[in-house]
Amino acid sequence: MSTNPPFRADIVGSFLRPESLKSARAEHLAGRLDDAGLRATEDEQIVSVVTKQADAGLRLATDGEFRRSWWHFDFFGGLNGVEVATLDHGIQFQGVQTAPQGLRVTDAIAFADDHPMLDHFRFLKATTSAVPKMSIPAPTVMHFRLEQDAVASTAYETRDDIIDDLAAAYRVAVRSFYDAGCRYLQFDDTAWAYLCSDVELEKAGARGIDVTGLAEKYSRLINQSIADKPDDMVITTHVCRGNFRSTWISSGGYEPVAEQLLDVCAYDGYFLEYDSERAGGFDPLRFLPKGEKTVVLGLVTTKSGELEHRDVVKRRIDEAAEFAPLDQLALSPQCGFASTEEGNILTEDEQWAKVREVVRLADEVWGAA
Repeated sequence: MSTNPPFRADIVGSFLRPESLKSARAEHLAGRLDDAGLRATEDEQIVSVVTKQADAGLRLATDGEFRRSWWHFDFFGGLNGVEVATLDHGIQFQGVQTAPQGLRVTDAIAFADDHPMLDHFRFLKATTSAVPKMSIPAPTVMHFRLEQDAVASTAYETRDDIIDDLAAAYRVAVRSFYDAGCRYLQFDDTAWAYLCSDVELEKAGARGIDVTGLAEKYSRLINQSIADKPDDMVITTHVCRGNFRSTWISSGGYEPVAEQLLDVCAYDGYFLEYDSERAGGFDPLRFLPKGEKTVVLGLVTTKSGELEHRDVVKRRIDEAAEFAPLDQLALSPQCGFASTEEGNILTEDEQWAKVREVVRLADEVWGAA
């Protein structure tokens, strides 16, 4: 298998929160456990989840996002000029809505020197001999998810006015994680999947977003954000279709954005969800530049505990290889197992069985290292 990330057997990042961690967070929220007590439990459970990843055969390790409540708000809320606010609604998934929170821009956006996730990464790096992987939300997510009245700063007149500062903040973030020792960074991104959905584009228009040419605007934003990436740092993206309590948001194949995403964006790799027919076919992979970049096929769902039939997964890898070279493909679960602390509807045993199956299938298709 590949010796550099993204690996033939890889993961998106998050894992189900153990009961002891859920209990500690509840006690902390209630004021019965102090910050040090919560951090001690987080540290203990992160060491445990790193060990379990190694035992499953992975060549990378994440902290399971165990210090986070949300996959994205926790990072954005740590930026200068941005706060997490209570709204009158949450994010609508199929049949369920998240907690009513969103973002407000209150001042000029910048990456904070003391952003807490830098220490989160340093702890992860100190706990593993594998490649430590850090996942943060993509800058496109902030632009796309802002409510119409969310820019409450005299620094900007409109949502679009934040783009230059947002890109600059990410350039500093990339360098800061690099200086902390990070060589494998992932931008989690729902925006590209929303651009493939007529329903979500209509909702974006209602929030005041001009959706004309938005894919081109977002590819420029991404490239500005990673323009100073050091040569020995790998930056990938995970294109997410929504992942909350085993539900989803967007449907639609990748064709509307494939050229901008796969060819124009300067990412090193792409985690693409292909666990259901909502993702369409593999034809858009034809835009992957030959000999460059890797597409990690998310063929193993995290939304249920039932294991996929391995012959079916192998056949789908073969189908994908008709549009992109097999040596530019890899395998992973389709998403994280817990994009928010609530987690998806499966057990921890089922979760780890999925990860082990990804490793076994990758060994069989590409060969063990």
